[in-house]
Amino acid sequence: MADIVVRAGALTKTYSEENEKLEVLKGIDLEIRKGETVALMGPSGAGKSTLLHILGLMDSASSGNLELMGRKIEDLSETEADAIRNTQVGFLFQFHYLLPGLTLLENSALPLRIAGMENVQALQAAQGLLKSVGLEDRAHHLPSRVSGGEQQRAALARAMAAHPKFLICDEPTGNLDLERGKEIRDLIWALAKAEGTAVIVATHNPELAASADRVLRLVDGRVTEK
Repeated sequence: MADIVVRAGALTKTYSEENEKLEVLKGIDLEIRKGETVALMGPSGAGKSTLLHILGLMDSASSGNLELMGRKIEDLSETEADAIRNTQVGFLFQFHYLLPGLTLLENSALPLRIAGMENVQALQAAQGLLKSVGLEDRAHHLPSRVSGGEQQRAALARAMAAHPKFLICDEPTGNLDLERGKEIRDLIWALAKAEGTAVIVATHNPELAASADRVLRLVDGRVTEK
């Protein structure tokens, strides 16, 4: 269906180490629709980050099928896959990974500059993004001059800069205190709904998971709906 942003079928991931094979993902089936928020839970080492990296085209599966925005990834060239990852997928991690020598405004504009937008236009668009996450007064501050919660809000603005159809979050509140974590959670959900973005969030936080539209649990290499 047209509103399915992500569709994975029988995805597996196996690593080979010293003549031994480690099967991390053992056949993952999932769908995420436009505007839907999905929480991914599971014990440490279960393969949550591995799955997110495959869904975000940062890694490839050992076998199985993956479609993003209706396009079969196995049919794409490397250049085409890179273009989808850079323009239609956003990433937000536990650590903000902002470039320390750039202001919050410049950091937020980076995806737009990478996509080919002129610098002045990119900065104007980024200013609006920072306003949407409550950072318009911090736009010209370096990351080191703002709080951890503000750094993560800037990272969220950067992740949403290109208006991605799919947002991948890996423990986005794991490095924040409870109050700041709730702020980031609420911002992710609000921006996703406003933009119609499909979101998957890997988390150990049961409160965050419970606020998503659906909760998936990854155990022993397989996903079940909680």
